[in-house]
Amino acid sequence: MQNPNFFIFEIGYALVPFEKLAEMVLPRDVIGGHGAIEKIYDVLIRVTDGRKVVVVTGEKTYNLAGKRVAEILNSNGVETKVMIMGEATEENVEKVKEESKKMGAKVIIGAGGGSKIDIAKKSAFDLNVYFISVPTSASHDGVASPRASIKKGEISVSMEAAMPVAIVADTEIMVKSPFRLLASGAADVLSNLTALKDWSLAHRLKGEKISSSGYMIAEFAAKEIINNAAQIKPNIEESVWVVMKQIAFSGIAMSVSGSSRPASGAEHMFAHAVDTLKKGNGLHGELCGIGTIISMYLHGGDWNLVKDTLQKIGAPTKLDQVGLSEDDAVQALMMAHKVRPERYTILGENGLSEIAAKEALRFTEVL
Repeated sequence: MQNPNFFIFEIGYALVPFEKLAEMVLPRDVIGGHGAIEKIYDVLIRVTDGRKVVVVTGEKTYNLAGKRVAEILNSNGVETKVMIMGEATEENVEKVKEESKKMGAKVIIGAGGGSKIDIAKKSAFDLNVYFISVPTSASHDGVASPRASIKKGEISVSMEAAMPVAIVADTEIMVKSPFRLLASGAADVLSNLTALKDWSLAHRLKGEKISSSGYMIAEFAAKEIINNAAQIKPNIEESVWVVMKQIAFSGIAMSVSGSSRPASGAEHMFAHAVDTLKKGNGLHGELCGIGTIISMYLHGGDWNLVKDTLQKIGAPTKLDQVGLSEDDAVQALMMAHKVRPERYTILGENGLSEIAAKEALRFTEVL
């Protein structure tokens, strides 16, 4: 009889369209629920053939998850090396790769928040070994995607990374993280709505290819956030799983599509522009949420629905909630098209004018 505390998806390869079959990796298992971390050894032997494992974690997340992962694996005869890391930098990625090669590790587990998982999945990608994601929070869709944000000097760069072969999301652990992180993760998934509009626009105007499977999965994930927004509340484990499931689907949409297109458009370019300017204090998903309101307005879509959903979740909908001034936001909007110039969006090839940027901010009342 299935334990009612667990939700288990055996994803396998049913979602793989034939034209992408040779170049795609999807999670074999996505396991979530109270105490799910106790299943880490079962997952490891089911989806990999590795008996040497590196666990990437942080100072805080070691006690939350990293330590327990190592204990379970060691008690089952798996040689395990724990690495407590800081920021997701090129230097830290190299440290993990060097240690992994030294011990002959075939599996790298990221047990922590976004930065630790980014280090783990980028290292796994470079070494062509398995990556397992054990998130301690659900602040953005990076815990389940084949992209990593790695710092090169002072700038964070989105890089290709390993898709997790499995995701073990322990809601008992994740519910202890600040609710702000969960709301940010929900906002990040909601931003699929405008990313998809940008993708469709690029298809119509530039002839860019669209993966119908990736599009459909990403849209489903965003709509599930809208449909379940009222259920996303603090201190409730079911709320964590509501968001985490859609984060997993967003990651799958990216893998199916062979790019981050279904989950990253002008709203993400705005968020990355704010990061480049080093302004405010907004989390990635929070900035994407505000960017989605603005982008939906530019597309002529229902930006009020986006705003209402973010408010229900408890995510920011105004600039001052993320420490941004009007000038900061205008500057970010005017330079956002340069973040990924190869990616066509509603921002166009020349970006927004100052007048258009100010109008968008004022009309949507994000000021």
